[in-house]
Amino acid sequence: MGSVGLLKKTTMVCVPLMTHSVEHMVQDMVRAKNEGADLVEVRLDCLTAFEPARDLPTIVCNKPLPIVVVYRPKRDGGLYDGDEKTRQEALTLAKELGAEYTDLELPVAFEIMEKHKLSQQNNCKIIVSCYVDKITSSKENLSHLVTRMQSTGAHIIKLVTTATDITELSRIFHLLSHCQVPLIAYSTGERGLISQLLGPKFGGVLVYGSLEGNQVAGLPTLASLREAYGVEHIDADTKVFGLISKPVSHSKGPILHNPTFRHVGYNGVYVPMFVDDLKKFFNIYESPDFAGYSVGIPYKEAVMEFCDEVHPLAKAIGAVNTIVKRLSDGKLIGYNTDCEASITAIEDALKARGLVNGEASFPSPLTGKQFVLVGAGGAGRALSFGAKSRGARVLVFDIDYDRAKSLAQAVSGQALPFEQLTTFQPEKGAVLANATPIGMHPNKNRIPVSEETLRDYSVVFDAVYTPRKTTLLADAEVAGAIIVSGVEMFLRQAVGQFNLFTGGKAPEEFMREIVLSKF
Repeated sequence: MGSVGLLKKTTMVCVPLMTHSVEHMVQDMVRAKNEGADLVEVRLDCLTAFEPARDLPTIVCNKPLPIVVVYRPKRDGGLYDGDEKTRQEALTLAKELGAEYTDLELPVAFEIMEKHKLSQQNNCKIIVSCYVDKITSSKENLSHLVTRMQSTGAHIIKLVTTATDITELSRIFHLLSHCQVPLIAYSTGERGLISQLLGPKFGGVLVYGSLEGNQVAGLPTLASLREAYGVEHIDADTKVFGLISKPVSHSKGPILHNPTFRHVGYNGVYVPMFVDDLKKFFNIYESPDFAGYSVGIPYKEAVMEFCDEVHPLAKAIGAVNTIVKRLSDGKLIGYNTDCEASITAIEDALKARGLVNGEASFPSPLTGKQFVLVGAGGAGRALSFGAKSRGARVLVFDIDYDRAKSLAQAVSGQALPFEQLTTFQPEKGAVLANATPIGMHPNKNRIPVSEETLRDYSVVFDAVYTPRKTTLLADAEVAGAIIVSGVEMFLRQAVGQFNLFTGGKAPEEFMREIVLSKF
């Protein structure tokens, strides 16, 4: 087979280019290089009115970095619908002009590799690829498929699947760890994202990232791979942390935790994990490599049953937002960093404005205040217990009235039906806390209360942090209330999580600078 030649020992980042004109293809190659790509995948089948003899010299001779030439037929998910002979001639011409890699689909690879003795040539490496709709096969069946691909004599093999559940990706990781030749393997879609991000840990030779503005569905951006995830720093010893949530695309955690890991020299990576089934997830990802998790909507309460131990505060609240896998025995330990994060954010905002109830003897500026909470889920529970601990009088609204009553009883508060929220008149100087997804992107224009009542609140807090200033906060600010963004809560709870994840002390000012510049 010869040496792999151009492939480096570290994972390389490849940008797929699917533009419709040769001119734009060349421009995008230059842009990809400037933004940090190691190579690009040139999709000839996406070009309009493509003529190999005319266009390939322009593409190949103007490449500023190595290229993978792909001419995908419709039968394999591409756009080319011409005859096979013409297609193969174009790939051969690309190789002769100096393309570093060409991609052949498995159904035709045996014949072409044998006919042209391609496995014996070192000037252009052959990637044999196969696309599987769903990862329904066992590890053994996928291994047989990989063995078949290897037998073509390919220098590199590529397996792309569609994931219907994040647990299926463990088969991809198994293949990457055990393959005898360089392997590119990943799953598409939001549930498959971590197969790209964690490829370097398990031995993948390429990860794919799209250019900003030319994003490819299911792929991270080139900028995020370099700046947020730092894929060039990920190796076999990297500890994996992530946000367990559904949905998960809104998460800002990766752009905060990953640069902070690198800042303190901790070998970890934080990734978004779209989880459909908690039980399956924890059963599959038992390895010590998966070292800890943030927990988001809708799992902060449900996840408690999968923790081996729960910190007393989290147990009292009835919600966990942080899980750490204990090194000594692998047990999952649940914590809640939301509670203090949210309440101290509100307290500090009140103190900064001098609103301390006029009583220096009160332990908290929240003492005695009416605390109107919208949402009795995990975040709401954390807020309510924090408010109770400061001596506030908690009033709970939730679309599930029974859940609201249960939480109100736990904090010696009161519950009212959700339908009354729009007509509810708070006490003057009350605190409003939104702990629902109302106002979250993409439904950014909604607020949970009547706009006319906002003038009666002294402070309004919104747990939603995408966007940073929600419509609720913008309206409350106009009404004269102190506003506290969910970004502040997010930062404070993330500091607590970072301490638990690493066993060290988080660089708070560094993390705050990231939040102020990126959020």
